[in-house]
Amino acid sequence: MADRFSFSGYNIENFFDEMFHHSGETREGYAYLKEAFQELTLEELSNRQIAAERAMLAMGITFNVYSEGEGTERTMPFDILPRVLPGNEWQRLEKGLKQRIEALNLFLHDVYNDQKILKDKVVPRELIESSKSFLRPCLGLTPPKGIWCHITGTDLIRGDDGQMMVLEDNLRCPSGVSYMLENRELSKQIFPDILARTGVQPVSDYPARLLSMLELLAERPDPTVAVLTPGIYNSAYFEHSYLAQQMGVELVDSRDLVVDGGYVKMRTTKGFEVVDVIYRRIDDTFIDPLAFNPESLLGIPGIFDVYRKGRVALANAPGTGVADDKVVYAYVPRIIRYYLGEDPIIPNVQTYICGEDDDQRYVLENIANLVVKEANEAGGYGMLIGPKATREEHDLFRKRIRENPRNYIAQPTISLSRVPCIFDEGAEGRHVDLRPYILYGNEIHVIPGGLTRVALRKGSLVVNSSQGGGGKDTWVLY
Repeated sequence: MADRFSFSGYNIENFFDEMFHHSGETREGYAYLKEAFQELTLEELSNRQIAAERAMLAMGITFNVYSEGEGTERTMPFDILPRVLPGNEWQRLEKGLKQRIEALNLFLHDVYNDQKILKDKVVPRELIESSKSFLRPCLGLTPPKGIWCHITGTDLIRGDDGQMMVLEDNLRCPSGVSYMLENRELSKQIFPDILARTGVQPVSDYPARLLSMLELLAERPDPTVAVLTPGIYNSAYFEHSYLAQQMGVELVDSRDLVVDGGYVKMRTTKGFEVVDVIYRRIDDTFIDPLAFNPESLLGIPGIFDVYRKGRVALANAPGTGVADDKVVYAYVPRIIRYYLGEDPIIPNVQTYICGEDDDQRYVLENIANLVVKEANEAGGYGMLIGPKATREEHDLFRKRIRENPRNYIAQPTISLSRVPCIFDEGAEGRHVDLRPYILYGNEIHVIPGGLTRVALRKGSLVVNSSQGGGGKDTWVLY
Protein backbone atom coordinates (compact mmCIF):
# COMPACT_ATOMS: atom_id res chain seq x y z
CA MET A 1 0.00 0.00 0.00
CA ALA A 2 1.39 3.43 -0.96
CA ASP A 3 2.45 5.71 1.88
CA ARG A 4 0.21 8.59 2.80
CA PHE A 5 1.49 12.09 2.30
CA SER A 6 2.71 13.67 5.53
CA PHE A 7 3.91 17.05 6.73
CA SER A 8 5.93 15.38 9.50
CA GLY A 9 9.26 16.05 7.77
CA TYR A 10 8.41 19.63 6.90
CA ASN A 11 11.11 22.06 8.04
CA ILE A 12 9.85 25.48 9.15
CA GLU A 13 13.41 26.73 9.73
CA ASN A 14 13.66 30.32 11.01
CA PHE A 15 10.94 31.85 8.84
CA PHE A 16 7.36 32.86 9.50
CA ASP A 17 5.35 29.97 8.10
CA GLU A 18 1.81 30.65 6.88
CA MET A 19 0.59 27.13 7.65
CA PHE A 20 2.42 26.10 10.83
CA HIS A 21 3.41 27.67 14.12
CA HIS A 22 6.98 26.91 15.22
CA SER A 23 5.42 24.49 17.71
CA GLY A 24 4.20 22.43 14.74
CA GLU A 25 0.53 23.26 15.30
CA THR A 26 -1.42 24.42 12.27
CA ARG A 27 -2.44 28.05 12.02
CA GLU A 28 -6.06 29.20 11.80
CA GLY A 29 -7.82 27.91 8.70
CA TYR A 30 -5.31 25.20 7.79
CA ALA A 31 -6.39 22.28 10.03
CA TYR A 32 -8.86 20.69 7.60
CA LEU A 33 -6.55 21.30 4.65
CA LYS A 34 -3.71 19.49 6.42
CA GLU A 35 -5.99 16.59 7.32
CA ALA A 36 -7.35 16.30 3.77
CA PHE A 37 -3.90 16.34 2.17
CA GLN A 38 -2.66 13.65 4.56
CA GLU A 39 -5.50 11.40 3.38
CA LEU A 40 -3.79 11.31 -0.04
CA THR A 41 -0.63 9.56 -1.18
CA LEU A 42 2.33 11.34 -2.72
CA GLU A 43 1.48 9.61 -6.00
CA GLU A 44 -2.08 10.95 -5.87
CA LEU A 45 -0.82 14.47 -5.17
CA SER A 46 1.73 14.15 -7.97
CA ASN A 47 -1.00 13.04 -10.39
CA ARG A 48 -3.16 16.01 -9.41
CA GLN A 49 -0.21 18.35 -9.89
CA ILE A 50 0.36 16.92 -13.37
CA ALA A 51 -3.37 17.22 -14.13
CA ALA A 52 -3.30 20.89 -13.08
CA GLU A 53 -0.31 21.61 -15.32
CA ARG A 54 -1.97 19.89 -18.29
CA ALA A 55 -5.17 21.84 -17.68
CA MET A 56 -3.22 25.13 -17.68
CA LEU A 57 -1.61 24.22 -20.98
CA ALA A 58 -4.97 23.20 -22.47
CA MET A 59 -6.53 26.48 -21.35
CA GLY A 60 -3.65 28.42 -22.91
CA ILE A 61 -2.63 30.03 -19.62
CA THR A 62 0.78 31.26 -20.70
CA PHE A 63 3.08 34.25 -20.52
CA ASN A 64 6.08 35.32 -22.57
CA VAL A 65 9.62 35.86 -21.31
CA TYR A 66 11.75 38.24 -23.37
CA SER A 67 14.78 38.59 -21.11
CA GLU A 68 16.32 35.43 -22.51
CA GLY A 69 16.87 36.92 -25.95
CA GLU A 70 13.72 35.61 -27.60
CA GLY A 71 10.03 35.39 -26.86
CA THR A 72 9.57 32.17 -24.88
CA GLU A 73 6.01 31.12 -24.11
CA ARG A 74 5.53 29.30 -20.81
CA THR A 75 2.82 28.12 -18.51
CA MET A 76 2.97 29.74 -15.09
CA PRO A 77 4.01 27.09 -12.53
CA PHE A 78 1.16 26.27 -10.15
CA ASP A 79 1.48 24.69 -6.72
CA ILE A 80 -1.62 22.75 -5.71
CA LEU A 81 -1.47 23.46 -1.96
CA PRO A 82 -3.50 26.69 -1.50
CA ARG A 83 -2.60 29.58 0.74
CA VAL A 84 -5.26 30.34 3.38
CA LEU A 85 -6.14 33.70 4.93
CA PRO A 86 -8.57 33.75 7.88
CA GLY A 87 -11.61 35.98 7.47
CA ASN A 88 -10.71 38.27 10.39
CA GLU A 89 -7.25 38.99 8.97
CA TRP A 90 -8.74 39.62 5.54
CA GLN A 91 -11.19 42.17 6.94
CA ARG A 92 -8.27 44.24 8.23
CA LEU A 93 -6.39 43.95 4.93
CA GLU A 94 -9.50 44.90 2.99
CA LYS A 95 -9.99 48.00 5.13
CA GLY A 96 -6.32 48.95 4.74
CA LEU A 97 -6.33 48.52 0.97
CA LYS A 98 -9.47 50.66 0.59
CA GLN A 99 -7.81 53.36 2.69
CA ARG A 100 -4.67 53.27 0.56
CA ILE A 101 -6.50 53.42 -2.78
CA GLU A 102 -8.75 56.27 -1.62
CA ALA A 103 -5.70 58.30 -0.58
CA LEU A 104 -3.75 57.55 -3.76
CA ASN A 105 -6.72 58.55 -5.92
CA LEU A 106 -6.92 61.88 -4.05
CA PHE A 107 -3.17 62.30 -4.44
CA LEU A 108 -3.31 61.73 -8.20
CA HIS A 109 -6.09 64.24 -8.65
CA ASP A 110 -4.24 66.78 -6.51
CA VAL A 111 -0.84 66.55 -8.23
CA TYR A 112 -2.46 67.05 -11.63
CA ASN A 113 -4.70 69.91 -10.43
CA ASP A 114 -4.35 72.11 -7.31
CA GLN A 115 -1.06 70.51 -6.11
CA LYS A 116 -1.86 71.33 -2.48
CA ILE A 117 0.31 68.47 -1.21
CA LEU A 118 3.28 69.95 -3.09
CA LYS A 119 2.58 73.50 -1.93
CA ASP A 120 2.39 72.24 1.66
CA LYS A 121 5.72 70.43 1.11
CA VAL A 122 4.40 67.09 2.33
CA VAL A 123 5.79 65.56 -0.86
CA PRO A 124 8.72 67.39 -2.53
CA ARG A 125 7.73 69.12 -5.76
CA GLU A 126 11.00 68.15 -7.45
CA LEU A 127 10.29 64.49 -6.65
CA ILE A 128 7.01 64.58 -8.60
CA GLU A 129 8.22 66.77 -11.44
CA SER A 130 11.31 64.59 -11.97
CA SER A 131 9.31 61.35 -12.04
CA LYS A 132 9.41 59.62 -15.43
CA SER A 133 5.72 58.81 -14.97
CA PHE A 134 4.53 62.34 -14.21
CA LEU A 135 2.72 63.34 -17.41
CA ARG A 136 2.44 67.10 -17.91
CA PRO A 137 -0.29 66.74 -20.58
CA CYS A 138 -2.52 65.43 -17.76
CA LEU A 139 -2.31 68.71 -15.79
CA GLY A 140 -5.80 70.10 -15.24
CA LEU A 141 -7.41 66.77 -16.06
CA THR A 142 -10.46 65.36 -14.25
CA PRO A 143 -11.24 61.80 -15.37
CA PRO A 144 -14.81 60.44 -15.51
CA LYS A 145 -16.36 60.22 -12.02
CA GLY A 146 -13.10 61.62 -10.61
CA ILE A 147 -11.55 58.14 -10.58
CA TRP A 148 -7.93 57.73 -11.65
CA CYS A 149 -7.03 54.24 -10.42
CA HIS A 150 -9.89 51.96 -11.49
CA ILE A 151 -7.92 48.70 -11.23
CA THR A 152 -5.06 48.28 -8.77
CA GLY A 153 -2.83 45.36 -7.82
CA THR A 154 -1.11 46.09 -4.51
CA ASP A 155 1.77 43.80 -3.53
CA LEU A 156 1.76 42.66 0.11
CA ILE A 157 4.40 40.70 2.00
CA ARG A 158 4.56 39.24 5.48
CA GLY A 159 7.78 39.56 7.48
CA ASP A 160 9.30 37.61 10.35
CA ASP A 161 6.85 39.06 12.87
CA GLY A 162 3.85 37.95 10.81
CA GLN A 163 2.72 41.49 10.01
CA MET A 164 1.50 42.23 6.49
CA MET A 165 3.19 45.19 4.78
CA VAL A 166 2.77 46.91 1.42
CA LEU A 167 5.76 46.24 -0.81
CA GLU A 168 4.64 48.31 -3.81
CA ASP A 169 1.65 49.76 -5.64
CA ASN A 170 0.66 48.89 -9.22
CA LEU A 171 -1.75 51.47 -10.65
CA ARG A 172 -0.91 51.61 -14.36
CA CYS A 173 -1.66 48.21 -15.88
CA PRO A 174 -1.58 45.67 -13.03
CA SER A 175 -1.35 42.13 -14.37
CA GLY A 176 -1.95 38.64 -13.00
CA VAL A 177 -5.68 38.67 -12.27
CA SER A 178 -6.30 35.98 -14.91
CA TYR A 179 -3.98 33.66 -12.96
CA MET A 180 -5.96 34.36 -9.79
CA LEU A 181 -9.16 33.32 -11.59
CA GLU A 182 -7.69 30.28 -13.31
CA ASN A 183 -5.92 29.11 -10.15
CA ARG A 184 -9.33 28.96 -8.50
CA GLU A 185 -10.74 26.98 -11.43
CA LEU A 186 -7.87 24.52 -11.09
CA SER A 187 -8.60 24.13 -7.37
CA LYS A 188 -12.24 23.38 -8.19
CA GLN A 189 -11.13 20.66 -10.59
CA ILE A 190 -8.49 18.94 -8.45
CA PHE A 191 -9.90 19.47 -4.91
CA PRO A 192 -13.66 20.06 -5.26
CA ASP A 193 -14.56 18.44 -1.93
CA ILE A 194 -11.85 20.23 0.08
CA LEU A 195 -12.78 23.59 -1.43
CA ALA A 196 -16.47 23.10 -0.75
CA ARG A 197 -15.92 22.12 2.88
CA THR A 198 -13.42 24.85 3.74
CA GLY A 199 -15.77 27.84 3.34
CA VAL A 200 -13.81 29.91 0.82
CA GLN A 201 -15.02 33.26 -0.49
CA PRO A 202 -15.50 33.28 -4.29
CA VAL A 203 -13.47 35.30 -6.80
CA SER A 204 -15.34 34.26 -9.95
CA ASP A 205 -17.42 37.46 -10.06
CA TYR A 206 -14.34 39.57 -10.91
CA PRO A 207 -15.05 39.85 -14.67
CA ALA A 208 -18.66 40.91 -13.99
CA ARG A 209 -17.53 43.48 -11.43
CA LEU A 210 -14.85 44.74 -13.81
CA LEU A 211 -17.35 45.20 -16.62
CA SER A 212 -19.85 46.94 -14.34
CA MET A 213 -17.14 49.34 -13.18
CA LEU A 214 -16.05 50.10 -16.76
CA GLU A 215 -19.63 50.71 -17.92
CA LEU A 216 -20.07 53.15 -15.03
CA LEU A 217 -17.48 55.45 -16.66
CA ALA A 218 -19.46 55.91 -19.88
CA GLU A 219 -21.66 58.89 -20.71
CA ARG A 220 -24.09 56.85 -22.86
CA PRO A 221 -26.39 54.02 -21.75
CA ASP A 222 -25.49 50.54 -23.02
CA PRO A 223 -21.91 51.62 -23.79
CA THR A 224 -19.39 49.86 -26.01
CA VAL A 225 -16.40 48.64 -23.98
CA ALA A 226 -13.12 47.32 -25.38
CA VAL A 227 -9.85 45.93 -24.01
CA LEU A 228 -6.84 47.54 -25.69
CA THR A 229 -3.83 45.20 -25.97
CA PRO A 230 -0.34 45.88 -27.36
CA GLY A 231 -0.79 42.65 -29.35
CA ILE A 232 -0.13 38.93 -29.39
CA TYR A 233 3.56 39.29 -28.53
CA ASN A 234 2.94 41.04 -25.22
CA SER A 235 3.87 38.98 -22.16
CA ALA A 236 0.34 39.28 -20.73
CA TYR A 237 -1.60 38.78 -23.97
CA PHE A 238 -3.34 35.72 -22.57
CA GLU A 239 -4.76 37.86 -19.79
CA HIS A 240 -5.96 40.56 -22.18
CA SER A 241 -7.82 38.08 -24.36
CA TYR A 242 -9.11 36.14 -21.34
CA LEU A 243 -10.62 39.20 -19.67
CA ALA A 244 -12.19 40.43 -22.91
CA GLN A 245 -13.74 37.02 -23.44
CA GLN A 246 -14.98 36.76 -19.84
CA MET A 247 -16.58 40.23 -20.02
CA GLY A 248 -18.01 39.63 -23.50
CA VAL A 249 -16.34 42.72 -24.99
CA GLU A 250 -14.04 43.34 -27.94
CA LEU A 251 -10.29 42.80 -27.75
CA VAL A 252 -8.61 45.44 -29.91
CA ASP A 253 -5.16 46.73 -30.77
CA SER A 254 -4.13 50.03 -32.34
CA ARG A 255 -5.01 48.80 -35.84
CA ASP A 256 -8.64 48.39 -34.82
CA LEU A 257 -9.18 51.90 -33.47
CA VAL A 258 -9.17 55.33 -35.08
CA VAL A 259 -10.07 58.84 -34.03
CA ASP A 260 -12.77 60.11 -36.37
CA GLY A 261 -15.14 63.05 -36.01
CA GLY A 262 -14.00 63.73 -32.46
CA TYR A 263 -14.67 60.18 -31.22
CA VAL A 264 -12.74 56.94 -30.90
CA LYS A 265 -14.17 54.40 -33.30
CA MET A 266 -13.64 50.70 -33.79
CA ARG A 267 -13.47 49.04 -37.17
CA THR A 268 -16.12 46.33 -37.54
CA THR A 269 -17.52 44.30 -40.43
CA LYS A 270 -20.45 46.75 -40.45
CA GLY A 271 -18.30 49.88 -40.49
CA PHE A 272 -17.07 52.14 -37.70
CA GLU A 273 -18.60 51.91 -34.22
CA VAL A 274 -18.05 54.46 -31.43
CA VAL A 275 -16.16 53.08 -28.41
CA ASP A 276 -17.16 54.56 -25.05
CA VAL A 277 -14.76 52.91 -22.60
CA ILE A 278 -11.31 51.43 -23.12
CA TYR A 279 -9.62 49.19 -20.58
CA ARG A 280 -6.10 49.88 -21.73
CA ARG A 281 -3.31 47.38 -21.14
CA ILE A 282 -0.75 49.71 -22.71
CA ASP A 283 1.59 51.81 -20.61
CA ASP A 284 0.77 55.52 -20.20
CA THR A 285 3.20 57.03 -22.66
CA PHE A 286 2.39 54.59 -25.48
CA ILE A 287 -1.34 55.41 -25.61
CA ASP A 288 -1.09 58.35 -28.01
CA PRO A 289 2.00 59.23 -30.09
CA LEU A 290 0.68 62.78 -30.58
CA ALA A 291 0.44 63.47 -26.83
CA PHE A 292 3.27 61.39 -25.37
CA ASN A 293 5.86 59.17 -27.06
CA PRO A 294 5.99 60.07 -30.78
CA GLU A 295 7.71 56.77 -31.56
CA SER A 296 4.87 54.65 -30.19
CA LEU A 297 3.36 52.22 -32.69
CA LEU A 298 0.97 50.80 -30.09
CA GLY A 299 -1.25 53.81 -29.48
CA ILE A 300 -4.00 55.65 -31.33
CA PRO A 301 -3.11 59.13 -32.64
CA GLY A 302 -5.45 61.74 -31.14
CA ILE A 303 -7.05 59.52 -28.49
CA PHE A 304 -5.80 61.65 -25.61
CA ASP A 305 -7.53 64.74 -26.98
CA VAL A 306 -10.79 62.78 -27.24
CA TYR A 307 -10.26 61.62 -23.66
CA ARG A 308 -9.67 65.16 -22.39
CA LYS A 309 -12.96 66.23 -24.01
CA GLY A 310 -14.83 63.45 -22.15
CA ARG A 311 -15.81 61.51 -25.27
CA VAL A 312 -14.04 58.30 -24.26
CA ALA A 313 -13.12 56.89 -20.85
CA LEU A 314 -9.76 55.22 -20.22
CA ALA A 315 -9.06 52.84 -17.37
CA ASN A 316 -6.72 53.30 -15.69
CA ALA A 317 -6.47 57.02 -16.31
CA PRO A 318 -3.28 58.25 -17.99
CA GLY A 319 -0.90 59.71 -15.42
CA THR A 320 -1.47 57.10 -12.71
CA GLY A 321 2.09 55.84 -13.13
CA VAL A 322 3.45 58.62 -10.95
CA ALA A 323 1.97 56.78 -7.96
CA ASP A 324 3.86 53.62 -9.00
CA ASP A 325 7.19 55.40 -8.68
CA LYS A 326 9.05 53.53 -5.94
CA VAL A 327 10.28 56.79 -4.41
CA VAL A 328 6.73 58.15 -4.26
CA TYR A 329 5.83 54.86 -2.53
CA ALA A 330 8.01 55.92 0.41
CA TYR A 331 5.72 58.93 0.93
CA VAL A 332 2.40 57.04 0.87
CA PRO A 333 2.05 56.93 4.69
CA ARG A 334 2.35 60.74 4.66
CA ILE A 335 -0.11 60.90 1.74
CA ILE A 336 -2.68 58.88 3.72
CA ARG A 337 -2.31 61.14 6.76
CA TYR A 338 -2.51 64.29 4.61
CA TYR A 339 -5.73 63.45 2.74
CA LEU A 340 -7.56 61.23 5.21
CA GLY A 341 -6.20 62.31 8.61
CA GLU A 342 -5.60 58.65 9.48
CA ASP A 343 -2.62 56.46 10.20
CA PRO A 344 -2.01 53.74 7.59
CA ILE A 345 -3.73 50.48 8.48
CA ILE A 346 -1.20 48.46 6.46
CA PRO A 347 2.33 49.84 6.90
CA ASN A 348 4.98 50.25 4.22
CA VAL A 349 8.23 48.36 4.35
CA GLN A 350 10.89 50.60 5.95
CA THR A 351 12.34 52.54 3.03
CA TYR A 352 15.49 54.65 2.58
CA ILE A 353 15.26 57.41 -0.03
CA CYS A 354 18.60 57.73 -1.77
CA GLY A 355 17.79 61.29 -2.80
CA GLU A 356 17.95 62.32 0.88
CA ASP A 357 21.51 62.78 2.18
CA ASP A 358 21.24 60.86 5.46
CA ASP A 359 19.41 57.95 3.84
CA GLN A 360 21.89 57.82 0.96
CA ARG A 361 24.83 57.72 3.36
CA TYR A 362 23.24 54.83 5.25
CA VAL A 363 22.51 52.91 2.05
CA LEU A 364 26.05 53.30 0.69
CA GLU A 365 27.52 52.08 3.98
CA ASN A 366 25.11 49.17 4.44
CA ILE A 367 24.38 48.10 0.86
CA ALA A 368 25.44 44.51 1.54
CA ASN A 369 22.44 44.12 3.88
CA LEU A 370 19.82 45.96 1.83
CA VAL A 371 17.60 45.51 -1.22
CA VAL A 372 18.12 48.39 -3.66
CA LYS A 373 15.45 49.16 -6.28
CA GLU A 374 15.21 51.45 -9.27
CA ALA A 375 12.30 53.88 -9.08
CA ASN A 376 10.49 52.81 -12.25
CA GLU A 377 11.49 49.19 -12.83
CA ALA A 378 9.20 46.21 -12.26
CA GLY A 379 9.16 42.43 -12.59
CA GLY A 380 12.22 41.92 -10.38
CA TYR A 381 14.49 43.90 -12.71
CA GLY A 382 16.74 46.85 -11.80
CA MET A 383 17.16 45.42 -8.31
CA LEU A 384 20.08 44.46 -6.07
CA ILE A 385 19.60 41.96 -3.25
CA GLY A 386 22.59 42.92 -1.14
CA PRO A 387 23.19 39.71 0.85
CA LYS A 388 23.15 37.62 -2.34
CA ALA A 389 25.18 40.02 -4.51
CA THR A 390 28.93 40.15 -5.09
CA ARG A 391 31.26 42.93 -3.95
CA GLU A 392 31.53 44.06 -7.58
CA GLU A 393 27.72 44.33 -7.80
CA HIS A 394 27.66 46.33 -4.56
CA ASP A 395 30.21 48.77 -6.00
CA LEU A 396 28.28 49.05 -9.26
CA PHE A 397 25.08 50.02 -7.44
CA ARG A 398 26.95 52.45 -5.18
CA LYS A 399 28.18 54.16 -8.35
CA ARG A 400 24.68 54.26 -9.83
CA ILE A 401 23.22 55.70 -6.62
CA ARG A 402 25.84 58.46 -6.45
CA GLU A 403 25.26 59.34 -10.11
CA ASN A 404 21.45 59.37 -9.92
CA PRO A 405 20.23 59.24 -6.31
CA ARG A 406 16.67 60.25 -7.30
CA ASN A 407 16.30 56.92 -9.11
CA TYR A 408 16.87 54.61 -6.12
CA ILE A 409 15.39 53.49 -2.85
CA ALA A 410 16.60 50.79 -0.47
CA GLN A 411 14.84 48.53 2.00
CA PRO A 412 15.93 45.99 4.61
CA THR A 413 16.23 42.43 3.32
CA ILE A 414 13.02 40.86 4.57
CA SER A 415 12.67 37.13 4.88
CA LEU A 416 9.29 36.76 3.20
CA SER A 417 6.89 34.39 4.88
CA ARG A 418 6.78 30.86 3.52
CA VAL A 419 4.07 28.38 2.60
CA PRO A 420 4.57 24.63 2.08
CA CYS A 421 4.76 23.58 -1.58
CA ILE A 422 4.38 20.05 -2.87
CA PHE A 423 7.40 18.41 -4.52
CA ASP A 424 8.20 14.80 -5.43
CA GLU A 425 10.06 14.35 -2.15
CA GLY A 426 7.31 15.91 -0.02
CA ALA A 427 6.54 19.40 1.29
CA GLU A 428 9.12 22.18 1.28
CA GLY A 429 8.73 25.82 2.29
CA ARG A 430 8.89 28.52 -0.37
CA HIS A 431 8.67 32.32 -0.01
CA VAL A 432 5.47 34.08 -1.11
CA ASP A 433 3.89 37.48 -1.57
CA LEU A 434 0.28 38.44 -2.30
CA ARG A 435 -1.24 40.69 -4.95
CA PRO A 436 -4.88 41.51 -4.12
CA TYR A 437 -6.90 43.29 -6.82
CA ILE A 438 -8.98 46.38 -6.07
CA LEU A 439 -11.73 47.83 -8.29
CA TYR A 440 -12.79 51.47 -7.87
CA GLY A 441 -16.28 52.22 -9.20
CA ASN A 442 -19.24 53.54 -7.22
CA GLU A 443 -17.30 52.19 -4.26
CA ILE A 444 -13.95 50.55 -3.68
CA HIS A 445 -14.17 46.75 -3.80
CA VAL A 446 -11.33 44.39 -2.86
CA ILE A 447 -11.54 40.93 -4.43
CA PRO A 448 -11.33 38.39 -1.56
CA GLY A 449 -8.05 36.72 -2.33
CA GLY A 450 -5.64 37.70 -5.03
CA LEU A 451 -2.62 36.14 -6.65
CA THR A 452 -0.20 34.44 -4.29
CA ARG A 453 3.14 34.41 -6.08
CA VAL A 454 5.72 31.83 -5.04
CA ALA A 455 9.51 31.89 -5.33
CA LEU A 456 9.75 28.25 -6.43
CA ARG A 457 13.55 28.27 -6.70
CA LYS A 458 14.91 27.03 -3.38
CA GLY A 459 16.18 29.93 -1.28
CA SER A 460 14.97 32.58 -3.73
CA LEU A 461 13.13 35.69 -2.59
CA VAL A 462 12.06 36.70 -6.14
CA VAL A 463 8.46 35.66 -6.82
CA ASN A 464 8.04 37.16 -10.33
CA SER A 465 7.04 34.63 -12.99
CA SER A 466 9.70 36.05 -15.34
CA GLN A 467 12.31 35.16 -12.68
CA GLY A 468 11.27 31.57 -11.96
CA GLY A 469 8.27 32.21 -9.74
CA GLY A 470 4.89 30.50 -9.77
CA GLY A 471 1.47 30.82 -8.20
CA LYS A 472 -0.92 29.39 -5.64
CA ASP A 473 -4.65 29.69 -5.20
CA THR A 474 -5.48 32.08 -2.33
CA TRP A 475 -8.34 30.99 -0.11
CA VAL A 476 -9.96 33.74 1.97
CA LEU A 477 -12.26 32.20 4.54
CA TYR A 478 -15.62 33.58 5.60
